[in-house]
Formats: sequence, C-alpha cells, structure tokens
Amino acid sequence: MIPYGRQSIDESDIEAVVEVLRSDWLTQGPAGPAFERRVAQFCGASHAVAVCNATAALHLACLAVGIGPGDIVWTSPISFVASANCALYCGAEIDFVDIDPLTANMSAEALAVKLREATLTGRLPKAVIPVDFAGHPCNLSAIRRLADEFGFKIIEDASHALGAYYQDQPIGCGRLADISVFSFHPVKMITTGEGGMALTNSCELANRLRLLRSHGITRDSTEMLGKPHGPWYYQQIALGYNFRLPDIQAALGISQMSRLEEFVEARRKLFAEYVSNLEGLPLSVPKELDDAKSSWHLFVIRTERPEMRPILYGELRAAGIGVNVHYIPIHLQPFYRRFGFQEGDFPHAEEYYSKAISLPLYPGLTETDQRHVISSVQSAFSCRVKSISEQH
Repeated sequence: MIPYGRQSIDESDIEAVVEVLRSDWLTQGPAGPAFERRVAQFCGASHAVAVCNATAALHLACLAVGIGPGDIVWTSPISFVASANCALYCGAEIDFVDIDPLTANMSAEALAVKLREATLTGRLPKAVIPVDFAGHPCNLSAIRRLADEFGFKIIEDASHALGAYYQDQPIGCGRLADISVFSFHPVKMITTGEGGMALTNSCELANRLRLLRSHGITRDSTEMLGKPHGPWYYQQIALGYNFRLPDIQAALGISQMSRLEEFVEARRKLFAEYVSNLEGLPLSVPKELDDAKSSWHLFVIRTERPEMRPILYGELRAAGIGVNVHYIPIHLQPFYRRFGFQEGDFPHAEEYYSKAISLPLYPGLTETDQRHVISSVQSAFSCRVKSISEQH
C-alpha cells in the first residue's frame, strides 16, 4: 500500500540519534536547545520552545496567552481536532469560522463578519487559531488587522507549514502571529517521531511556554518567592506539565532540518506532476495564492460531486493506494455536537469535506508510484466515477 505520507530517514539521521544514545544526556541535555535554535534561525523567530507534540504546543500556547474559563477561542472546522481541543483543555469555549472554499483555510471575510456580530453580543474571542491547512499559509495579514481591531491573540496552527512562506517571510517568523506551532509527526515536513514546537517573538510568551512545559518549575532565583535555600533549589510557581522533548528526538530533528528545503522542493515537484496530469478530470486540484508559497504537506483533490468521492476512494484503495480524507469537520464530531454544533453551521467546510481526498505526497514517493497513483485516478474516472458524472 502506498501511504498518503511517510517519513524520510537516512543514515545521518540514524547516526545523530545513536550519538545521543551514547552520550550522557537522553533528555534535558544540549540537543533540545540546539534544535530550538536551529528552527528559530530558519524561521527568523526570536524564540522557539520544543515540546513532546504539536497538541501540547497548542495547549501551552493557549495557556501562555491567558486562555482560561470564561474565554472564547475560534478556529477552523477543517483541521485535526487538536486545533479545537487545546482551548477546551484550558476551560475555554470553542467556536469555528468557516473556510475559504479555494484554500480550505479560515476565511478572513467570514472572520470579519463573525467578529462584528460578536461585538454586538459581547462574545468576542480572546484568541483565534487559524490553520495553515495542507501547508498553504492563511491570509495572516487580514487576520492580523482584525486582531489589532478586535483585540484577540493569534495562535497560528502551522503544523503543516514548516518550510512555507507568506509574503516572502518564512512561516513561524512571528511577524503576524503571536505564536506559531509546528508538528514533527512522521508525516509532517520533518519528523522527530513525535514532537512539536511553539515559536514567538515575545520574551514574555516564550518564558511562559518554557515554564509550563516542565511542571511550572523554575530554578531562576529572580522568579522565586523568597530566597533560594542553595544552588540545588527550585520552586513550582505555576501548574505546568511534563511536555518536554527528549534529546533523542531533538537530535533527529536537528538532522532532519538539514534536509528541510530538499524535502519541500521534492514535494513541490510532486505537486506540479499531479497538477499537470490531473487537469481535465471532473475534480479540482489545490492552488497556490500569489502571496504564499506552500510547503505542500498534503495534496487534496476534490471530486466534482460528493457521490463521486466514496467510489474514487474505494477504487484507489483497491489499487493499493492509501488515500485518506483530511479532515472531517471538527464541529460534526460527536463530542463537539454536544456543544450544539450541527450540519449546516459551516457550509463551506461541509461542502469541502464531502468531496475531498488526499493523494500520496511525501519526499520518498517514487516516480513509479506517483505514476501508479495518477493512472489509477485517471482509470477510476474513466470507468465507475465517469458513469456517475454522465448521469447528471
């Protein structure tokens, strides 16, 4: 089965991990800070805080900007559930903003309308979490203007977008978002096995993220209540978590960063090959807007009609192609329906979901395997899916 995504590990990655295994530090050693510096330098951010996964990074980001009970957070319905769960972990309420049908990212226009309506009811969000879906940057300039006008924080869920650019600046640079979050899951742009990172240009937010990452404990005497008892002394000054990233994983991340641009370029070539060979079929392919350069974490096609999607999905799976669907709208998950969300709440997100299929896209995808994917899509549309198209 050709997977929709997978990691690319070479001998240099293995050697980097082995070197740590032979060292004195398996966790809380020098590799973690070195990895943070490497990613911050690439993105042009002042601070980077590595954690055990991107869900933890989103959780800590919400806490760092002060999200708590009584607050409201808005995000996109087209994302993994972690983009919404992070607000609930803090005791806040969650709501959603419909997507732009072209990019499947949060619609800045829909956000503006919702903010004006919320002004009248006194239910403005304390934070908005736009998602760089599939690696394509959100319309962050417009969202930043709205944040300045309505007074909310921007936590950019850039889990898909390490290596992407917006207005000629790397995603994660901190120019427009208060905090940006990356994921290092095996299917993402680089991997640490599991892992995540929060980037910011704010010293205050970075310090808060670091404190909460490790039990809320500090060894900095300037932050303590009273005088330290000695050089061994520490104090817990907040309720934190054990969200640290071990040195073993950080070493893998450092090694992977040396090939990030190679990975992104490979994805861009695969993207171009898909586009040039799928044109003319009853489907739409993703597009890159002029002010953005996607990292192409996912290649999501959309069938012309919803009834085509399950047939195409089945045909491709039968052909040994591990296609997937990204994502089921969060508000339609049974857990979120308990809050009153239902079909019809976010029509563009629901329309997108009814037609979307993710084709395999990862740096190690061979020319032969991609050709098999393309020919299988073409064959499916020329047979069973085509028959449905001709019925309408």
